Amino acid sequence: MIDPANSETRLRTTFNIKVNGKPVVISTVGQAHQFLTSLNAVEWMEFKSLHDTAMAALQDAADNAIMTVQATNAVRTLFVSAKLL
Repeated sequence: MIDPANSETRLRTTFNIKVNGKPVVISTVGQAHQFLTSLNAVEWMEFKSLHDTAMAALQDAADNAIMTVQATNAVRTLFVSAKLL
């Protein structure tokens, strides 16, 4: 099992978002995983199910690059629901 935080597997898209007025670019599984774990769990509470799905999909993509489409879709769904995109 590969640590998803260190994965350099590319997502199918690059997410350009702003958090607290600062631009954040997410293009790899590792960057997405680090972003989703860097925020307080309370901040994701409203989106717990989507957050859990995205985290599981990122782990799968870190283990098997074929899963990057599913991981990208899960992260996109979470960001859209959280109004980050």
